[in-house]
Amino acid sequence: MGKLVALHPTTTPAPTPNLAAQVYERIKAEIFDFRLLPGERFSENEIAARMQVSRTPVREALYRLERDGYLEVLFRSGWRVRPLDFAQLDELYDLRIVLELAAVRRLCEQAEPPPLAELKRIWLIPVAERETDGLTVARWDEEFHQGLVAATGNREMARMHLEVTEKIRIVRRLDFTQRPRIEATYAEHARILRAVLQRKSDQAQLLLRAHIEASKAEVRKITVHMLYEARRGQENAGQRQSRI
Repeated sequence: MGKLVALHPTTTPAPTPNLAAQVYERIKAEIFDFRLLPGERFSENEIAARMQVSRTPVREALYRLERDGYLEVLFRSGWRVRPLDFAQLDELYDLRIVLELAAVRRLCEQAEPPPLAELKRIWLIPVAERETDGLTVARWDEEFHQGLVAATGNREMARMHLEVTEKIRIVRRLDFTQRPRIEATYAEHARILRAVLQRKSDQAQLLLRAHIEASKAEVRKITVHMLYEARRGQENAGQRQSRI
């Protein structure tokens, strides 16, 4: 009879982070933060060198971004951030209106008060306490509208709304580089929120529609110069932050 060989349990290696997913998120953030502008070209090698990863996860991330509508692959010429498609943006804003009006109507019809305490904390404040940083207000603006939809409890509506939110993020953030738009957003959000809390459905829907239509109108004013100015502003802010 042969010797018994002791069996040692194999150790399962810890899963490594998904590099392609990380690269995907980083490139998307660069688009949203104006570091990669609509129409701008780049290569896989440039991204791989900047992010210090191999071309394999970069390529996987780029093709995923193409499928999601953020990039275009150019035959033998690398990649390009998709130019702004104003017709598509109009359609996305129209879809926003449909989703958010339905959400507000549902919130006003609910038996229980809508769970909007966090939105009240941010938007129903004295003028002197308002935030002035454009990127912060842009993020809070997204969270305001997402919060209205999420408060309905309809997860599919919230998922669809999130997809729309990401598709229009770059133009929305550009809107908040302008101080008057920040001030208008505070005032308009406060009026919408009060109408919802008071269950004034018709008033809340009218205010919300006017608010989104105003943002939609601003999109049509976007120029390439404005995009480059936004990037310059981000770079200057980053330099100031690095000196602190």
